[in-house]
Amino acid sequence: MDIVITYVDGSDPEWIESYSSHVNGKPLTKRYRDWGTLKYLLRGIECHIPFAGKVFIVVSSESQVPSWMDTSKVRVVTHSEIIPERYLPTFNSSMIEMFLHRIPGLSERFLYFNDDMFPVMDCVEEDFFVDGIPAMGISWSIFAFSSFLRLVKRSDKLARKALDMPGSVFYIRPRHICSPMLKSECESLYEAVSEEIINSLSPLRSEKDFNQYLFLDYMFLKGKMVNKPLPRKHFSLGAVSGGNIAGFIRNPNAKIVCINDVEMSDSAFNRKKEAIILAFQSRYPGKSVFEK
Repeated sequence: MDIVITYVDGSDPEWIESYSSHVNGKPLTKRYRDWGTLKYLLRGIECHIPFAGKVFIVVSSESQVPSWMDTSKVRVVTHSEIIPERYLPTFNSSMIEMFLHRIPGLSERFLYFNDDMFPVMDCVEEDFFVDGIPAMGISWSIFAFSSFLRLVKRSDKLARKALDMPGSVFYIRPRHICSPMLKSECESLYEAVSEEIINSLSPLRSEKDFNQYLFLDYMFLKGKMVNKPLPRKHFSLGAVSGGNIAGFIRNPNAKIVCINDVEMSDSAFNRKKEAIILAFQSRYPGKSVFEK
């Protein structure tokens, strides 16, 4: 079971120049902010997911690779290796997720992490795959009041189309957590609805987007996924203090934590970042094999 991580450092001058020249003056948002926690995600993988195979980090270019990272241990994958050149550059994580199954050398089973998700307690293989089948918590919704939920609903609709299934008033909502994937099923889905996926591609988030849930929905509807929630904790940085998150990191009661960024002042960002970094450093003080 390989690990795939998507990562962006919005402070990288090369990345900023590319962004500025392709997005018609759109301002940078919190979506591209680096909290300095990637090394702790990797330390958590080493400590708590020791059965993992290869680790891949997907970035826009080599300039995005942190200086501390040992690239002999982490396989760097640039967007140009998996996304057709005519659709680059892109700054849209939903679009990037459409192509993760194209990573060279990726195993059939892989676990996809956003860079704001962290394993903080020991995991076993059955947390993510049961008898080789992906395992994930699934729920159903009717209403889609936010842009994100409309994206989730669109992904459900396209997954049903790929399987020649009728539509439903309900749509599937996978849990926001690291996602277990089967490469062959991702390839099958992409082949079935490649035209719709290609027509949705945009360098920035848009109302046409699908996201990784498209693949999860497809597997679940096809009977290739088990509905099995994994204990996890989700923090929105707009709703809790850095101290509360730090307390959880030091003494967790769930295996995976997602720390979701929001718009906030620079002073609030710096305070919360410091508290979170200190907690991670106290919990995982030693370098992982993924660091120089």
